[in-house]
Amino acid sequence: MDKTHKIRRVVLIVALLNLAYFFVEFGVAVGIGSVSLFADSVDFLEDTAVNFLVFFAMTWTVTRRRRVGAFLSVVIMVPAIAALATAIYKMFNPSVPEPLTLTATAVGALIVNVVCAALLSQLRHMGTSLTSAAWLAARNDVISNILIIGAGVASMFVPSAWFDILVGLLIAAINFTAAKEVWEQARLEPESIEEALEAAEDDD
Repeated sequence: MDKTHKIRRVVLIVALLNLAYFFVEFGVAVGIGSVSLFADSVDFLEDTAVNFLVFFAMTWTVTRRRRVGAFLSVVIMVPAIAALATAIYKMFNPSVPEPLTLTATAVGALIVNVVCAALLSQLRHMGTSLTSAAWLAARNDVISNILIIGAGVASMFVPSAWFDILVGLLIAAINFTAAKEVWEQARLEPESIEEALEAAEDDD
């Protein structure tokens, strides 16, 4: 299997996994009123966008990749702003999300992100700047999931909305930088995918 085909196959699997769990986590977040899950669902949407960008970029010109990168950064900003607005609303209207559902959903997210990080680790040094960005995003999401699990467990012992709110604010802050990173990574793409693959082979 050539490198281009392997990269496209892996990022497509990762993109579909992220898209599927985005709907799961978003639905649960709305159902139990969790800020942290809402914010984390934006991470899944971001990762979906990045991996789809990598998948299609393998056959696109650099101009088109940069344009799509800019478009995706705008798409990511919309739910990121919504996550921040939700966190601010919850500050003035605090309610404790159901801790067991919160924790279980975060554990599911952690499993998905660990699988994605493992898949993307194969591409860290064999593709473009976007493949590296995709792996870093999955790795950072694992950390976010652990924080949400911590918030859920803490809420079981000390019923308070602030564990969820604080973790949600932290993840929302990360989401705002994600849009900028997607745009910048697309602009840093080489003129051709072939150049990136040749450079990776030289490094090996």
